Amino acid sequence: MKEDWLYPSVVGMLLYLSTNTRPDIAYAVSQVARFNHSPKQSHAVAVKMIGRYLHRTRDYGTIVTPTGDMNLELYVDADFAGLYGRDPARSPSSVRSRTGYIIFLGGIPLVWRSFLQTEISLSTLESEYSSLSNAMRTLIPIRSLVLELAGNLDVPHNISTSVNSTVFEDNNGAMLLANNQRITSRTRYFQVKWHFFWDIVKRGEIKVLYIPTDLQKADFLTKMNPREVFERLRKMVQGW
Repeated sequence: MKEDWLYPSVVGMLLYLSTNTRPDIAYAVSQVARFNHSPKQSHAVAVKMIGRYLHRTRDYGTIVTPTGDMNLELYVDADFAGLYGRDPARSPSSVRSRTGYIIFLGGIPLVWRSFLQTEISLSTLESEYSSLSNAMRTLIPIRSLVLELAGNLDVPHNISTSVNSTVFEDNNGAMLLANNQRITSRTRYFQVKWHFFWDIVKRGEIKVLYIPTDLQKADFLTKMNPREVFERLRKMVQGW
């Protein structure tokens, strides 16, 4: 790479933006961050493209529109082996799936992530269920914290202190497995750690519901989308 700037340094700045105020660049920044150890010129070009996009949208960020309640909503998605045919065939990452999720509190984006899964999933169901389980590890502690705060803060009477937690999953198989909690011969090889949230779902403390793919707000955290799809999802998440 022949540039007069340090690739890891610039990517670090982009990571700060992507994890704090700009979920719209989370996927792209996650991709360029994979090559911090040995960037090529093509990776530098990708970083410049992200920089130009940020320059064009420098007056925007995330428009906060509270719903007036303290409900938690988790949108979680996965891209099964999305790098296949793009990364070198001999690279283990070429068959790894990507997880993306975003948690809203009272309609406000609170936490979002986009990352490659550590395990190689053998099916779409496995990649989706792995994403759901990983996202639950973030949602459940946040839910406990929100419940504690709601019970101790002087919350106005017009704001509900009952925290409804809902997970939106666009894969029927993952949604049914999470709700029916039945391991079959086709799913028993899943690692035990993926099922840790079953008790809390069984008690009804968190609901797992199906949502159509076109309404899945986490979709742009897992893959490149056509411009019109990307802008529609950005509008749903960031308000512009």
